[in-house]
Amino acid sequence: MKTFKILTLSILFSIIAIISFSQDFEECGISDAVLKEIKKSVENNADTRALINAVTNNDIKKLALNRENTGKVNHYFSNKVKTTGITNQKSTGRCWLFTGLNTIRPVIIDKYNLPDFDFSHNYSFFWDQLEKSNLFLEAIIATSDKPMDDRTVVWLFKHPINDGGQWTTFADIVEKYGVVPKSVMPETFQSENTSMMSRLIRRKLKEDGMELREMYQNKAETELIQKRKIEMLSEIYRMLVLNLGEPPSEFTWQYKNKNDKVGERKTYTPKQFYEETIGINLKDFVMFMNDPSRPYNQLYEIEYDRSMYEGYNWKYINLPIDKIKEFAKVSILDSTAMYFSCDVGKQLNSTYGTLDINNFDYDDLMGVKFGMDKKQRIQTFESSSTHGMALIGLNIDENEKIDKWLLENSWGVERCNKGYLTMTDEWFAEYLFRLVINKKYIDKKTLKILEQKAIKLPPWDPMFAPEE
Repeated sequence: MKTFKILTLSILFSIIAIISFSQDFEECGISDAVLKEIKKSVENNADTRALINAVTNNDIKKLALNRENTGKVNHYFSNKVKTTGITNQKSTGRCWLFTGLNTIRPVIIDKYNLPDFDFSHNYSFFWDQLEKSNLFLEAIIATSDKPMDDRTVVWLFKHPINDGGQWTTFADIVEKYGVVPKSVMPETFQSENTSMMSRLIRRKLKEDGMELREMYQNKAETELIQKRKIEMLSEIYRMLVLNLGEPPSEFTWQYKNKNDKVGERKTYTPKQFYEETIGINLKDFVMFMNDPSRPYNQLYEIEYDRSMYEGYNWKYINLPIDKIKEFAKVSILDSTAMYFSCDVGKQLNSTYGTLDINNFDYDDLMGVKFGMDKKQRIQTFESSSTHGMALIGLNIDENEKIDKWLLENSWGVERCNKGYLTMTDEWFAEYLFRLVINKKYIDKKTLKILEQKAIKLPPWDPMFAPEE
């Protein structure tokens, strides 16, 4: 009898739950009455019909272009770092590499009074890809005791290698392998169109990763695992050579300056070339982030955000935007370019070469309000850093205020304003994410933050995708 009562009560509770769910479903779904109410948002009149015709048959961005704002932002600057020549990353995600090299390029141009100069992006990219392959394989070995559905293991197999990166990636590669002029190791079809090469390398690395996990789980000796890993890297090296060419161990370089004076012909290793022509200690630079979704004046570190096994995870100081602008101003006034990354697609007018929060009026076109602030855009995955460029100029207006900044891009001279982008000070505040500045332009109080124990964030955090 007792069992019967318990069973009856269980059935009764289940029926009540089903009825309750059905009621909630009816209330939360789009019923005929709800749909009738929703449809009232579209008035059937001449203006609406004209707008529908326009939007359905045209590019939304062209329709949203704010004509009242066109021409309000010019391309004149009171202060600019001297540089020459626009680079082109072509169909690749190597903006981080172009940006890094573009920030140090003015040094060699000024030192030797050159009319133009370009580093080999292909050379640095080769070593970046080999080092990232090794980092992936070592990470697989280190996590072989974890199940395949472990979040870190899943992330590793989803992202074994890519052609994106950021400042730390650039600095580690240059410090270990040096640099060479573009003429020594020029671009190839594959270096300018990386997708297929990257796809094949990823496929091979995933296969290698599964084999290494199996060796570990079968209790293979560490020496055997490492020996097999080196064999795997040898295959990756061969693939890179076939696609990019083989990097030189030494080369000769000679130059002609603006006055037609020919310099001495000398032989260098890539590291010697960097030390003699550039000589900058890349460890003297600090990366800043403006992320209002996290506490300011705090040091952060991103796991696996590097290109080399023995390299350094990316660390940054999160600062209020006005403080970052203050440091950036001092750097430009001292003619020093900076590594800058941002959410470049937001309010970009590529025809005029401007980044301005008033470039496009989507609110009036769509009849809705897009009102999220920077913190909310980050929290909802609406905004993050997507592209790196060199910050090389600013304009101080008649009120002694900065009203705009100048960026050197790597999309070629045909795009934007002959390869440059002008961003308003307001756009800088809304869409800057990372800026790398030499320590000599930073106050002691801010540098003290580097002594903190960094808060380590996971590699899948959406704020820290590689820049492309």
